[in-house]
Amino acid sequence: MKKNRLDENHRPERRTFLKAAAGFMGSTLLGGMPFRSFAQAAALAPADRCFVFVYFNGGWDQLLAFDPKDPDEFTPDRAAETRILPGYNLINDTRFSSIPLRPEKSGVGRSNIDFGPAVGRLSEHFDLMTVIRGINMNTLGHEVGYRYFLTGKMPIGSAARGSSTATEIVGQMKPRVPISNIAFNVESYNDRYPGYANALRVSRKDDLLLTLKPSSQMLDSEIEKQLVDFRGQPITCEEAAYGARGVGTTYQNSRDQMQQVMAQKLEESFKFELNTPEMAAVRAAYGLDQSGRYDTEAGRAAMVGTALKKGIAQCVTINLTGGLDTHFGTQLTHANNQRRGFDALASLVDDLKVSDHPSGKKFIDHTTIMVFSEFSRTPLINSAGGRDHHISNSCMLLGAGVKHNYVFGKSGDIGMSPGTFDLRTGALDPRGENIFPEHVIATVLASAGLDYSITRVNPLRPILA
Repeated sequence: MKKNRLDENHRPERRTFLKAAAGFMGSTLLGGMPFRSFAQAAALAPADRCFVFVYFNGGWDQLLAFDPKDPDEFTPDRAAETRILPGYNLINDTRFSSIPLRPEKSGVGRSNIDFGPAVGRLSEHFDLMTVIRGINMNTLGHEVGYRYFLTGKMPIGSAARGSSTATEIVGQMKPRVPISNIAFNVESYNDRYPGYANALRVSRKDDLLLTLKPSSQMLDSEIEKQLVDFRGQPITCEEAAYGARGVGTTYQNSRDQMQQVMAQKLEESFKFELNTPEMAAVRAAYGLDQSGRYDTEAGRAAMVGTALKKGIAQCVTINLTGGLDTHFGTQLTHANNQRRGFDALASLVDDLKVSDHPSGKKFIDHTTIMVFSEFSRTPLINSAGGRDHHISNSCMLLGAGVKHNYVFGKSGDIGMSPGTFDLRTGALDPRGENIFPEHVIATVLASAGLDYSITRVNPLRPILA
């Protein structure tokens, strides 16, 4: 299990064709669909249900995001009692509100959800989301909390257990899309499904372009040449073990499928710098320039929207923004880092709201988005001007399958401790249970009618639409 969750030093070689094929080895890309059927389905069509898992890297300050507190109630002179200090007045930037946001929308009414100042214009989509508060992370470790939320299972030490949620979804749904599962600068795990459910892991958009673009170089590895020459034709009994249903046949299937994927010239879909009306529209939607440098929050969001709308992927898990492990410095630094991610996410939601889905309605009606971080930051500011790691957390679900304009759970008014609830109703209950990441993952799976028994908990049913 790899431990470098960010893959910051990863740069793919030019032999991207082979590496892409190897990434899916173990089965076909499309859940066991014969290659002929795949070729017939070469005209790309979006999945009927799509999923986006958005990671904010470093542990976010939930006071600035999905669990704000009223600064008129949680004042500095009460901080010793409440152990909570919102600190909105310390941001010192007019772009950020000094009080929690509660937007109002014509024809919808006022939001039932309070938002922290960093959420910005994403809060205007309150009528599409559920916010979950008071989640008990049971950890203050970055890798542990990160892997816990990716899988819905508490790691063993720091080692992930189980499959990533996106892998679980693809494993059950077996979508008819070329690359069903993309993991963008995040880890991905598969502990029980064939290779069709594996994520294509990339660290940046350029990596995705390299993977989708055929290489002009010849294979230079002797074993690679042997695999190509072998073509699944056994000569001896020993070779037969590598033939039918073995590595030779598996390699041939993966190779044929990647040839078909590359024949679609899918890399062209992500060249946002091109001087075409389509790409000009993408740049306008996400606030991009024509420089070609799109390793930004907005560029990543555009990549996600394109992958879904073009029918290239069903699930995308993405490290959207970082710089949140701010133990020292100013409140403005953390607020700015969060705002970049939320602004980009708002652009993605805007795009999905106006884009028609071939099955009817808009893409947002077919897409579920989960936004999370590995834990939160302390509700009190430390002596260095920052906030440390905090066990209580919050997250957000948006789009298909979940209730809209809804809050489930609550953090405590003393130290923002994890809450205890009757999970069947969401009501506060001192004899109730904590909310854990596995409850959120079970809810995401249940929202699409999938088997959630792997989480060993029930979904948060009041959240389900």
